[in-house]
Amino acid sequence: MSRQTLHGLDEGQLAACQMRQVGNTCSFHVIAAGLRLLLDVNIDPGELSNEIDRLWWRGRLMRVFPGWAVTPRMQVRIVRHLARTQHLPVTASYHKGDPELLPALLSDPAIIPIVTLIWLPRQAPPIYYDGSAWNRNYTRAAGGHSMIFAAFDPTHKAGNAHSTPWGFINSWENHPRHLFWMTDADFRKAWRFWLPGIGPNPLVLLRRDFQVK
Repeated sequence: MSRQTLHGLDEGQLAACQMRQVGNTCSFHVIAAGLRLLLDVNIDPGELSNEIDRLWWRGRLMRVFPGWAVTPRMQVRIVRHLARTQHLPVTASYHKGDPELLPALLSDPAIIPIVTLIWLPRQAPPIYYDGSAWNRNYTRAAGGHSMIFAAFDPTHKAGNAHSTPWGFINSWENHPRHLFWMTDADFRKAWRFWLPGIGPNPLVLLRRDFQVK
C-alpha cells in the first residue's frame, strides 16, 4: 500500500498547519488546523481557548475546567459553537473509530479526522517527528493528546528502529515541514484506552456542510 495523505496534500502542506501549543490547548489547535484545511479560515487557538474559558464561567461547559482538558465530545460542541457564532459551513460528530477503516477517511475532501490518545502513568506512547528516532512524547505522567490523523504510510520509519505508519498534524512545532508519526502498536494501544464518556477509539469528524451558505 502506498502513502495516503489527507485530501491528497503533500506532507509539507499538511505540516504547515501545525502551530506550537501553549498550555493545555491541543484541542483548540486541532480544531483551528482542521478549519483551515477544510474551509481556509484562520482561527487563533489561544483566543478560542480563552473564549471557551469565559463561557465555562457562564455555564457553557465546553471544557472540563478552565485551562484544563477538553474531551472529544466537548470538541464537537466547540466546533458547533464556532459554526453558529461565525457562520461557518461545518459540522462535527463523535464516533467510535476503527483503525482498519481510518485510512479510508483521508481521501474524503469534506472530512477532517481528529483522534484523541490517552495513557496511564509511565505508559505514554512514543511520538516521533519526521524520520527521527527521538521520542517527543517522553513523560512519566498520565495524560491525553488530540491530533489530526493526516497520513498513512506503511514504509515510514523513525530512524532505523521503528516502523511508524501513522502520521499526524500535531501542535508541537511551528509550521514545520514534516508530520509526527507513531508505530502501529503504540497508536492502537493509546487510541483504544477507555475512559468513561470518552472511549475507546474516540474519533471526532469535522465535516464541511455544503447545505450551509
